[in-house]
Amino acid sequence: MIFDETYRPFFEVAQHGIYDPAFGVCDVQLAAVASRTGKRAAALASSSAGALPAFASFHEPGAIDQLLTTDVDFVCIATPDDRHFAAAQAALTAGKHVLIEKPSVLSLQELDQLEELSRQHGVLAKVVYHKLLDPDHKKLRTLVADEELRHVNNGYCTLLEPKSISGGQFAEWIHGRNPGTYVAVHYIKLIDYTFGGRLSSVSCTGQRGIVGPADGTTWDSTQLRLVYRYESGREAAFDIHTSWVTPDNFPGYVEQEVQFRFDNGVWNAHSRKRGVECTVEGRTPLARKITINNHYNGTFLEPWGVRSQRGYGLEVLERFAREVATVEFGGAAAARDDRLQAARGLAYNDVGADRQTVAAVQAMEAILACHAKGKPNCVVEVDHALGGLVLLTPGQEKPEVLYAGRVNR
Repeated sequence: MIFDETYRPFFEVAQHGIYDPAFGVCDVQLAAVASRTGKRAAALASSSAGALPAFASFHEPGAIDQLLTTDVDFVCIATPDDRHFAAAQAALTAGKHVLIEKPSVLSLQELDQLEELSRQHGVLAKVVYHKLLDPDHKKLRTLVADEELRHVNNGYCTLLEPKSISGGQFAEWIHGRNPGTYVAVHYIKLIDYTFGGRLSSVSCTGQRGIVGPADGTTWDSTQLRLVYRYESGREAAFDIHTSWVTPDNFPGYVEQEVQFRFDNGVWNAHSRKRGVECTVEGRTPLARKITINNHYNGTFLEPWGVRSQRGYGLEVLERFAREVATVEFGGAAAARDDRLQAARGLAYNDVGADRQTVAAVQAMEAILACHAKGKPNCVVEVDHALGGLVLLTPGQEKPEVLYAGRVNR
């Protein structure tokens, strides 16, 4: 889905060149694909003839290793989230720039390794958080940065997806997983990047019984709470609710809503209230959704007669390609390291700035694992006296250290 909706249309456009005064015109070609069976890659090669150049296709076993023997410059990783680390580790070790779909990895231990490999091999390791490029979210951050909205007090975010996601598209990898790790991470990053502060504690609960057994480890929905502490000494709590068992015929398809309260104001945003509703007899709400997010990704017939596909889901990929092109072609070879450090300083997507987001994900997964074992209501404290992530279980005297180093360095 992610490839079809964002990577494919990005490569179709970028092969004709992206431009910047720093590096001129740079063609971005889809050179190779690594996948599990190769069937969809073969279908893509057939259906995209003329739209994309010929590309190499590798499938398991050893698909990633085979891909890395080719002359690729950067690798995009859009596998299920619990398979990100191995692919990213291999690509970075091979000296390739890497772009990983959110979340980057599922533990700080893994994140430390990727960050070290990127520095050791002199390449970029970045993460796709496309919602940071949503015009609504960019406007929120602008008002916060300009101090028009002052000091966040608390927040609520929700993202609900239909049963067809968990029972269809993701059925092969959903066992033992949860929708919080998959989509709450969008809002964890939004909160972390927009408001700053230090993550203080994480708690979580959830429901089971629809996409898996009621006493199993596959979750229908999760309710996550993050507490942040700010330089003022004040705290803010953020609740993030996610589910992938919403009815398939729900008109919103993906229901997204946020509310943030500040000392001097309130920010409300709702995906189904952006202003567009469409009903087509026999097609909506299943074949085509009633509420449409044309900002994320849309196909258009332009006024001048050309068909296009654009949106912030594609924009975030182009930004990464521009960062790679600037590092490699944006000036004298002797100054490459300066350009590399500048690109690493971009907190919206660099793995080095992903620590608190990954900490929240790692804490959430540990809490849900305890819950599934009959020990609910655990809390993870961040930068506790015993370690960076410390799991506190009710009725259990000894805490469990999930990550020994400090989260906030």
